[in-house]
Amino acid sequence: MASSFIILVLCYRLVANAVLFLCVNCVGIFHLWMTEHALRISNQKREEFSAMRSQKEIKKYQQEQLLLSVLPRYIAMELKTEVIKRLSKPEAHEGNVHNFHSLYIRQHKDVSILYADIVGFTKLASTCSPEELVVVLNKLFGRFDDIAKKNECLRIKILGDCYYCVSGLPDPIPNHARNCVQMGLEMCTAINKLREATGVEISMRVGVHSGNVLCGVIGLQKWQYDVWSHDVTLANHMESGGLPGRVHITEETLQHLNGVYQVEDADGGSRDPLLKGRKTYLVIDPHNRSSLTRRFNEANTPASSESRPRASVRMSQYLQSWQTIHPFADLSNPEATCSKQPVIPTSAVVSELSAEGPPAQNSPSSLVVNNGVRGSLDTLDAAGKRAKKLNWLTLFFNDLSLEKQFRLSETTDLHQSMSCMALVFVTLFTVQMLISERNFEMAVSYGATFPVLVLLLSIVFTGYLERWRSKMPWSVQWIPGLSRGVSTRAALRVLVVSLCVLITLLMAVLNFVFIPGNNCTSISTNRTELEALKLYTVPYYLYCCLLAMLGVVVFVRTCMSVKALLLTLAVVVYLVLFLYIYAPRSNCLVDLLYNGTKPGVLKEPKIMAGVWLFMFYSICLILTRQDELGCRVEFLLEHCFQSEREEMETMENVNKLLLQNVLPLHVACFFMGKTIRNQDLYSTSCDCVCVMFASVPQFKEFYSESSANRDGLECLRFLNEIISDFDELLSKPKFSSVEKIKTIGSTYMAAAGLNKTASGEERKETEMSYSHVRCMLEFAIALMSKLELINTHSFNSFKLRIGINHGPVIAGVIGALKPQYDIWGNSVNVASRMDSTGVLDKIQVTEETAQVVQSLGYSVTLRGVVNVKGKGELTTYFINTD
Repeated sequence: MASSFIILVLCYRLVANAVLFLCVNCVGIFHLWMTEHALRISNQKREEFSAMRSQKEIKKYQQEQLLLSVLPRYIAMELKTEVIKRLSKPEAHEGNVHNFHSLYIRQHKDVSILYADIVGFTKLASTCSPEELVVVLNKLFGRFDDIAKKNECLRIKILGDCYYCVSGLPDPIPNHARNCVQMGLEMCTAINKLREATGVEISMRVGVHSGNVLCGVIGLQKWQYDVWSHDVTLANHMESGGLPGRVHITEETLQHLNGVYQVEDADGGSRDPLLKGRKTYLVIDPHNRSSLTRRFNEANTPASSESRPRASVRMSQYLQSWQTIHPFADLSNPEATCSKQPVIPTSAVVSELSAEGPPAQNSPSSLVVNNGVRGSLDTLDAAGKRAKKLNWLTLFFNDLSLEKQFRLSETTDLHQSMSCMALVFVTLFTVQMLISERNFEMAVSYGATFPVLVLLLSIVFTGYLERWRSKMPWSVQWIPGLSRGVSTRAALRVLVVSLCVLITLLMAVLNFVFIPGNNCTSISTNRTELEALKLYTVPYYLYCCLLAMLGVVVFVRTCMSVKALLLTLAVVVYLVLFLYIYAPRSNCLVDLLYNGTKPGVLKEPKIMAGVWLFMFYSICLILTRQDELGCRVEFLLEHCFQSEREEMETMENVNKLLLQNVLPLHVACFFMGKTIRNQDLYSTSCDCVCVMFASVPQFKEFYSESSANRDGLECLRFLNEIISDFDELLSKPKFSSVEKIKTIGSTYMAAAGLNKTASGEERKETEMSYSHVRCMLEFAIALMSKLELINTHSFNSFKLRIGINHGPVIAGVIGALKPQYDIWGNSVNVASRMDSTGVLDKIQVTEETAQVVQSLGYSVTLRGVVNVKGKGELTTYFINTD
C-alpha cells in the first residue's frame, strides 16, 4: 500500500514537471514570436516606407527639374522659401495684406543683351500644322538654346519668333559682349544654312547692347524669368533697326569687344527712330565676309520649280538632321548608365537631389535617384528634427514630448499577452493541485482570483464584439469599446496589467503559507512525521514563483519601469519567504533527504532558492530591457517615418504649387505623368479660345532709372503690385477657365478655353466659345476695376488698354534649356494688335468678337476701320463697360 502511494506521488510529480516544462517553453515561444513578429512588421514598414520614399524622391526630383528648367536656381530657391514660410505661418501673412508683395528682382551690371528675330517666320508659320509648328519652333529654339549654352548666355524669354538672352547672368562674366556677338553670328550661320538647304525665305536679325539690367520674376502666377531696363529696350530696338543676316551692336558693346571682331558702320537710326544720334555697327563674320548680302538676295528669289514641297515641309525635313533637344528631357534619361546603388538606402533619411544632372535609370519607366549629390531646393532642416536619442541607462527619450507620446501610445496586442498570462495562471493552479493536498484555503484563493482574471480577459477581448455592435441593444453598446479604451489609455492599461501580474505572482506562493510544516524542526528526529508533512512540495512552490516571474515578460509592450517594479517587489517577497520566514522547511527537507548529513552548497534548497530567484530576476530584467529597447526603436522609427512623410508631402505640395505658378496644371501633368514619355513634345490645337492682351502704356513714361528709385527697382516694385493684384483675380472660381500665359513688359496676356473638353455637338462648342468670351470679358472688366483701386491707393492715374479676340490657337511647350509654354495663331496675333492699336481705358475687339459680345448682353460702340499691321484694315469695336 505504501509503495503504491509512493508511485502515485511520483506520477503526480512527473506530471507537474511536464506541465511546468511545457508552460515555460510556451512562454518562451510566445515571447520569441512577439519579438520576431514586431521585428517583421518593423522591417516591412521600413521596406514600404523606403519604396514610398523612393517614389516621392523621384517625383520630387522631376518636379524640381521641371521648375529649374524654367527658373534659375537662386530665384527658384527664394520662391520656394517664401512659399514654405506662407504655408507654415499663414496667419502672419494674412495680417500683412496691405503690405507690398514680395519682389524677386536683382540688379546686375555689366551684362550684354541679345535680341534676335526670325525674319519671314510669320509667313512660314501660316503654312504649318499645329504639330509642325511646335516641332519647327522647338528645333529652332532648341538649337538656339544649345548655342546659348555653349556661349554662356542665359535665354530669357521667347516672344513669338523673337528670342532674347543675356550673358553675365546670374553670375558676372568678363567676356559677356564677346559671348553675345559670337552667339548672334552662330545663330545667323545656322539660319543661313537652313535657308540655303531648303530655299525657305527666312533670315536672322540680331541686335546686341551692353549695359545694366534688373532681372527676376514679377507677379504671383506663371512666373517667367525676365529682364528690365532702358538698356534692354535699347537692345530690342537694335534688333528692329538691324539688317537680316547681320549682328547689329552699339558702341558700348564694341568697347567691350576689345577689337576681337571687325565691324562696319550700320546707320541704325535710319531704320529705327530711337537709334537716331547713336553710332551703331554691324559685325563682320570672320568666316563669311563676302557673301552675306548675296546669299540673302538669292534666298529672296522665289523657286521656279512648282513641284517642290511647301516651305514648312522642306524645313521640317531639313530640321530632322539637327539634334533634337526635347523640353524637360532631363526629367528622364534613358541613355544614362545604370546606377549600382539601391534606389533609396534605408540608412538615408532624406536623399539630397541634384539639379545639375539627370539621374540614372534602367528604363524609361524607372528612375534611380542618387542620394550622394547635393543641390536640392529643399530648405527644411530635416536632420536636426531626427536627432531623437535614447538615454543609455533609462532608455528614456531625451525629448520629453516624445517620451510623453511613447507613454501614451496605443498598445494593440494586450489581449495576446493577457492570454499567455492566463496560461501561466492555469499552470500554477494545475501544478499546485497535483503536488499539494486539496484544502479549503486553496479552493477559496483560486475561487476568488479566477473570476477576476476572467473579467480582465473579457475586458481586453471585447474588441472582437465590434462587428456586432450595431446589433446590440443601445444600453450595452459601450461594451465593445472597453478593449480600445484599455489599449489607448495608459493609466487604465497599467492598472489592468498590474492587477493581472499581481494576481499571478500572489497565487504562485499564497498556498505555500497554508501547508503544514512550520514546526518541523521540533520533530526533525522523527522521520515518519517528517514524511507526513510532504516537504517535497517546497521546491515546486519555488518553481511556481519562478514561472510567475517569467510570466511578467510576456507583456512585451508594457513599460519597462512598471515590469521592473513588479519583478523587484516579487523577488523581495519571495526571498523573504524562502530564506527567512519559511527557512525551517528547507532545513527539515535537507534532514529528510540526507539523513542529518550536511549536503553541498548546490544541494542546499534554501541557498539555491536565492540563487534561482536572483538569476530569474536578472534574466527577466534583461528581457524586459530588450523589449523596451525594441519598442522604443520601433516607435522612434514610426515617428521618424511619420515626420518624414509629412515633410515629403509638404515639399511635394510646395513643388506642385510652384509648378502651377510656372506652367498650366494640365501641361505640368503631361510632363509629370506616369504613362506619357517625358521626351514627347507637347502641342495641342484648341478650336475656341478667347485671348486677351491688357497693357499699361503709361508705365513706360512712369519707368525711370535714378538713384532715387534704385535704378528703376522701385518702379518695378509698383509694376509687381499691379501684376500681383491681377494674378489674385485668377484665384476666384468664376475665372477658373482663365489661364495666364505671361507678362511682356507691362502687358498682361491671358487666355480662356485652353483646357480641352470632350468633343460634342456644334451647338455645345458654340456655347463653350460664348462662355469663354464671357469669362474673359468679365476678367478684363475686373482688371480695369482693380487698376482703379490701385490708382486710388497710390495716387496714380494708370489706365488699361485691352484687346480681345477669339478663335483657334495652337498651344505648346518649346525650348530646350528653359522650356516655355505659349500659344500661337492668327487669333493671338489679332488680339495683340487689338491692344497695340487700342485706346486707353477701352476694350477693343474685332467684328466677329463684337457679335459674340452683343449676344451675351453687352453693348458695343463702333470705332471704325483700323489699319492693323499684317492684317490690313479691320473693323473694330469698343465694348461699353459702364
